[in-house]
Amino acid sequence: MRNDYKTVKGMGEREIVISKSRFIAYVNRAETEEEAIAFIESIKKLNSGATHNCSCYMIGEHDQIQKANDDGEPSGTAGVPMLEVLKKQGLKDTVVVVTRYFGGIKLGGGGLIRAYGKATTEGIDAAQVVERKLHHVMKISIDYTWLGKVENEIRSSQYTLNEIQYAENVEVLVDVLKDDEENFTNWITELTNGQSTITCIDKKFVEFVI
Repeated sequence: MRNDYKTVKGMGEREIVISKSRFIAYVNRAETEEEAIAFIESIKKLNSGATHNCSCYMIGEHDQIQKANDDGEPSGTAGVPMLEVLKKQGLKDTVVVVTRYFGGIKLGGGGLIRAYGKATTEGIDAAQVVERKLHHVMKISIDYTWLGKVENEIRSSQYTLNEIQYAENVEVLVDVLKDDEENFTNWITELTNGQSTITCIDKKFVEFVI
């Protein structure tokens, strides 16, 4: 499983106008190339009358899949500058489409690069950047006599208590940052005078808006 990484929270849309041309940025999360292509096609269909629907996406733990499409704009003036914005912001699993409705004034190569880059940045802002941090789901198995103390201490801490299961013993499930597992285990062991069993039962990502 990958380590912590940044991506977008979800679908975002924002429009800017430069020299009478409308640039509409659509940004979304895509965890596979198929998802990215489907999103691009949906935006193209939505804006079938547009002058251009330029796109890019970057997917994979190590950014293995990177694509950029100028869709009729001069080579290197749209898709690549859009992709560069994703790289500079360190975003993974992200797809962008910038739709242009031509306003009658040519922008030139440099102007196009700046326009598509700015539109992409605005779209990302609308979509919201999140950091996905890897957490371990820790299961604490304790006698019922410890429940009140353990529950109160966890709820007052930086850790997230997500479930309490009542069986022969009480099982408390807590989300703990991957790098904090050892500290958490030592803390609970000390808190219960060693009268607890602590195991990692799952791993998951928790999102934080940046």
